[in-house]
Amino acid sequence: MHTLPVENSKKIARLRRNEYFEGLDKALLARVADHMQMREYERGEVLFWEGEACAGLHIIDQGFVKIYRLSSQGRQYIVRVLQEGETCNEVPTFDGGSNPVNLEALETTRVWVIEPDILRQLLNEHSEFAQKVIVNLAQNLRGLVKRVSEMAFYQVTHRLARLISELPPEDLSGQSSAHWTQEQMAARLGTVREVVARSLKELERSGAIRLDRRRIQIADPDVLAQWAQPWN
Repeated sequence: MHTLPVENSKKIARLRRNEYFEGLDKALLARVADHMQMREYERGEVLFWEGEACAGLHIIDQGFVKIYRLSSQGRQYIVRVLQEGETCNEVPTFDGGSNPVNLEALETTRVWVIEPDILRQLLNEHSEFAQKVIVNLAQNLRGLVKRVSEMAFYQVTHRLARLISELPPEDLSGQSSAHWTQEQMAARLGTVREVVARSLKELERSGAIRLDRRRIQIADPDVLAQWAQPWN
């Protein structure tokens, strides 16, 4: 990890484009910028570990990262993959607890890190900022409820079809640095690689996708959409 020097004016400009800080006055943004730094990580480097003290709110400036958890047996579950402009680690930033997840760079990545103490001060002092935090945390909770529901009601093949339909084509074809392997898909779906491999073959036999050298192409969007429904 390397810390990169950045002028405060550039920090403020970046904050203005983030959902937590857009619309706040320059004086508030300048306070935040004084407690904000740019960090650069190499591919495979862990930005933070589950259970560690929170370093603050993370905003992805460039690159891709994955949020994941590990079981006691070492099995990985990918909660989410983040890219430029997205934010993470809100929970320990605002509740003062430890990190609930791990974060790893999928390529060379630059991340803004904002110290938690200044953000907690803003929560107490400025209702506009507090309202933004409440709205964004509520949206994150809706996303988690949706994911839990999918795991409860969808079989792996259905969940895989939905994942494939939501991913950009370049991620499926290997043309992007965020290309998903079968292991990563399995971790994202809460299963194992062998089950994902069987589900991919099932989707291919149905005509929904084509597999070519571990690359995925959507052959029939309508068939894939049918698979993405909870029941056929």
